[in-house]
Amino acid sequence: MEVVLSVSSKRNFAILACVAVFGLATVAQAAAPLAPAPADETETLELIDRPAERFDRSLEAAALRVHYDVLLEQARGLKVAPKRSVLAQPTTTEPVLRKGIRSLGERVEAARKERSEEAAYEPSGGSIAGVSLATLEAIAACESGGDPTAVNAAGYYGKYQFDTGTWASVGGSGNPAEASEAEQDYRAALLYSRAGSSPWPVCGA
Repeated sequence: MEVVLSVSSKRNFAILACVAVFGLATVAQAAAPLAPAPADETETLELIDRPAERFDRSLEAAALRVHYDVLLEQARGLKVAPKRSVLAQPTTTEPVLRKGIRSLGERVEAARKERSEEAAYEPSGGSIAGVSLATLEAIAACESGGDPTAVNAAGYYGKYQFDTGTWASVGGSGNPAEASEAEQDYRAALLYSRAGSSPWPVCGA
């Protein structure tokens, strides 16, 4: 039997055929396994690394705060603590913390050194650095009348009339007459231990 299609029927048939083909293609595409979309490797790494980076930074900030607190307690014990802790500031950044740690550490170290030297200056068993107090006092009485602030216009200073070169040779700094009496005793004892009475040719005899 011969089927004769009108022009309008032919047009409708063509439309249905296109729809059928398009539908099959859509179903096939949906059924096919999805290929992974190309990922930006840098972006992926950032997503992974950023939380860890934030975590590391928070740990570092906590460690810096603990370090500063420890130094602050040491400084208080040595009576060199600052009037205000950097942690008391409303916002304490990492650079501020590091600067505070460096500054406070220097104060603590200087105070410890000073304490250590002061302990060495103290007489022990009637002597300083192995030299009897009686010997030192006799030299001082002759040189300056025992005055630790005495100054001689010829360039001699303090209780034992050090010149600045000799004073520096036994670890002193600055003007000997401005040092504490205990330090002058100590450095005179060091000089006597090294050279005997020769640095005081008149008063050491």
